[in-house]
Amino acid sequence: MAQMSPMVVHPAEKMRYLSEMAVFQDLTPREMEELNRITTMSTVRKGRVFYRPEEPGEVLFILKEGRVQLYRISPEGKKLIITTLGPHTLFGEMALLGTRMHNTFAEAVEDCLICVMSRADLERLILSKPKVALRILEITGRRLREAEERLESMAFKGIPARLASLLLRLSDEQGGDEVRGLTHQDLAEMVGTYRETATQVLNELKSQGLIEIRRKRIQILDREGLQDVAES
Repeated sequence: MAQMSPMVVHPAEKMRYLSEMAVFQDLTPREMEELNRITTMSTVRKGRVFYRPEEPGEVLFILKEGRVQLYRISPEGKKLIITTLGPHTLFGEMALLGTRMHNTFAEAVEDCLICVMSRADLERLILSKPKVALRILEITGRRLREAEERLESMAFKGIPARLASLLLRLSDEQGGDEVRGLTHQDLAEMVGTYRETATQVLNELKSQGLIEIRRKRIQILDREGLQDVAES
């Protein structure tokens, strides 16, 4: 993978990282040892694009620390963010369905610690442990539902409703009433608009007392009011 630096990690520590993933919780100690053997752990520095559409490998990425942004680039050069993933998530699972991350870039938006597993090793694992496949399918299904909801939002809702929905979803994912680590440009790309428009709408939400805006941090002050905007 491009821009990934192999990392020497104590086997026990790496095993602990992997065991924290819900998708592997049904594995026996011996199976976890095998999983530990076939995965590699790497560091990716903030701002690095470590997966590009032309990458030949088919792999599963397991994000231990940091945040990763998956996005596509239109023929006109416009960036469309598909999703931003946090710790203890995985991506690249579409390789199991006979496809790769077509037209998708993966970029570290924070310093990341990532485990990588080849498609061949993943297939062997799920053949011996079908519950792993079921958990991966659950993750894929949830992501497809989220993608459908975003498409519906972009097709039928205005920018204020899209941004309000996004802030509520991101705050839930980050576990609180705060959205951290995203610029106005990031938020704009996630709802399919321009940065200036996103900034204007955010300032309107702020003037209504719904949010407080800080540097790369947005505090939700009135969740119920923001939900009303999201549903408008």
